Amino acid sequence: MSTDLSPGHRFGVIGAALFFGLATIGAAQFLRPEGVLATDPLSHLSAAIGPARALPPSASPTLDAFGRSGAVNVRVALPLEQVEFPISIAGGGDSLSYQWVSALDSTAAGPARVLTAAPTIAPARPGFYHLVVIRGATRELLAEPSLVVMVPFSRKLGDQVNGYRIGWYLAERLGAGYDHPAGFVEVRPEMLDLAITKHLKLADFVTHDDQREVWPKYVALNPRLLDKLELIFADLGSRMRPGLVVDVHSGFRSPSHNSQVENAARDSRHQYGDAADLAVDADGDGRITMTDELLVMLAVERVEAQHPDLVGGLGMYTSRRFRTPYVHIDARGKRTRWQG
Repeated sequence: MSTDLSPGHRFGVIGAALFFGLATIGAAQFLRPEGVLATDPLSHLSAAIGPARALPPSASPTLDAFGRSGAVNVRVALPLEQVEFPISIAGGGDSLSYQWVSALDSTAAGPARVLTAAPTIAPARPGFYHLVVIRGATRELLAEPSLVVMVPFSRKLGDQVNGYRIGWYLAERLGAGYDHPAGFVEVRPEMLDLAITKHLKLADFVTHDDQREVWPKYVALNPRLLDKLELIFADLGSRMRPGLVVDVHSGFRSPSHNSQVENAARDSRHQYGDAADLAVDADGDGRITMTDELLVMLAVERVEAQHPDLVGGLGMYTSRRFRTPYVHIDARGKRTRWQG
């Protein structure tokens, strides 16, 4: 498991140049089709859909709805928070409403609301939801992306959330100067296989601790990390092959579990849901070697050069203590490199 920034494992100048100085900056272009709406659900609606007609709506998410990578299948919000959920409507944009329904059993999460150019309002209860667009008796469900409504951090009582042990964040102990997640995704057994991105499942981010039989579990999950990872995978796929084998060693780590991980940084980004340790078969030869992880590292450099707001930590772990080499990737907002 990664240690984020353990002092004894940083690259020296020569090592850093060897591992990180080889990156070439690639420019990937993501084109938005004509007529697709931008960031607001119904902004510039008349230009996008033309004259209103008495036809059932044909609703679809825009490219923006899936992040810059086009591969993030979830949007994350707190209860009753305003959420930008970009969609395109064909067949007339008047007299529309929307409703959230459970992604697990399709039960309504509340009454329908009028659909306007303003952001949608998240349901009041935590869970996974689909958006339903309504005109009269016609209902159209958008299967993707799902909306994930988190349990607010304020509902954490002591070191637990609903009986699941989380531990204590530095912000709770030391106050100013430290942060904590805005909330936690509630995870039940039937949710583990939910594809939260093109390559990653919800199970990939569950803490590997001693609470295997405790349900529901709770996970901090940052969509910026998901988008960054999928941009990296896309970069690798476009240069190597269409598909990638990705093995996530560690996603979210609760502070309680992080304190038991050898050499783990006290303020590890894993605790905030914006870090992952993973091994990738980047060259597609069926093995995971140092060559694969060097390719991943070069892809990280290209993605961070193209998306500076996603810059973060990158560590390579090659010790014989590990079954295979792997990399740590996070989106902390500051460029940091190390070897472990």
